[in-house]
Amino acid sequence: MINTDGKPHGNIKKIIKCFFIGIAVVLLVIVIGVIVLFGNELRTLFSLEKIDGYGAYQMTYYGDYGFDEFLEIGASSDEDIEKFVTKRLLKGLPIDLGVTGCGCTAFVTRNEKGDVLYGRNFDFLYAPSLQLYTEPKNGYKSVSTVNLSFAGYSEDYLPDGSLFDKFLTLAAPFLPFDGMNEKGVAIALLAVPEAEPPYDSNKITLNTTTAIRLVLDNAATVEEAVELLQNYNIYFSGDVECHYLIADASGHSVIVEFYDDELQVVEAETDYQIASNFIAYNDLNIGEGFTEFERYDAVEKELLDNNGILNENDVISLLAKVGVQDGEVDKLQWSVVYNLTTGDVRLFIHRDTNNVIATKLEMSKEE
Repeated sequence: MINTDGKPHGNIKKIIKCFFIGIAVVLLVIVIGVIVLFGNELRTLFSLEKIDGYGAYQMTYYGDYGFDEFLEIGASSDEDIEKFVTKRLLKGLPIDLGVTGCGCTAFVTRNEKGDVLYGRNFDFLYAPSLQLYTEPKNGYKSVSTVNLSFAGYSEDYLPDGSLFDKFLTLAAPFLPFDGMNEKGVAIALLAVPEAEPPYDSNKITLNTTTAIRLVLDNAATVEEAVELLQNYNIYFSGDVECHYLIADASGHSVIVEFYDDELQVVEAETDYQIASNFIAYNDLNIGEGFTEFERYDAVEKELLDNNGILNENDVISLLAKVGVQDGEVDKLQWSVVYNLTTGDVRLFIHRDTNNVIATKLEMSKEE
């Protein structure tokens, strides 16, 4: 009904008012529900920051990424990991793990103060990267470098736009290629021509990168890292066989390889240790036939010329020097220097030593 003054009847006003209040309440409930269900994920995605124009990012992961749950079941294939990550972290959004090999170099030395330095190059085709900070409830804080091409990103598809474009970065805790934890344990994977890991049907199986997450979250020393790896089966994603260089704040370092169906531990014979893309176990020196020995020799010469003492700037220069250059193609994707004593991190992308990103992981050395 219309009143004589031409205005809607009061009941209609009330109905309209109640309708809009109802919509507002529903929207509020939806917003609260989204915050409750996805609060940590949203906080994580909002922390994503681009740190280099080549395609490098930094992010802090907030909340539980379910790794303890994952360790109860493991994964015998990349498809198993995809299913777990899709359900546990990506809320049903599918992910396709795009595996890449690598022609990498890593080494452990000390600076003039006696700090233990761990330098690492990742060489391959274009690979956007993510420096990831994590703090699991039941594990150690860590900083790691993630190959985002492993999560499906590429030069033509980067996590620069909407939240939807960034969503796949939530899988990052399961995809580290190197890292350091708060106890001063560092680990990196490097490709090798062959690997023969043992298999025990009574053990849980992990892949190349979740083995790194296992160490970062749970190992306080090299010895603990090796023991953890011995407790699991390892398979290599995309059939890209790898070995690991592991070091800790005491200066102890080893190369972990898989040869003759055994996990083999290669101890350092000097105050430093170098790893490249060849099998070091038992002095076999089985390489890929590219530049793995030249890179190893270049690092060793620099260390010998300086009595095994290099400061952070020296390590940065050396990493830039030995990064793989294939004709006109610069394959050096990222380089990182971890100070296992202080927690300082120096990261630079695609040989750009003019843009060294300095961060720090708060260390905890007490038992």
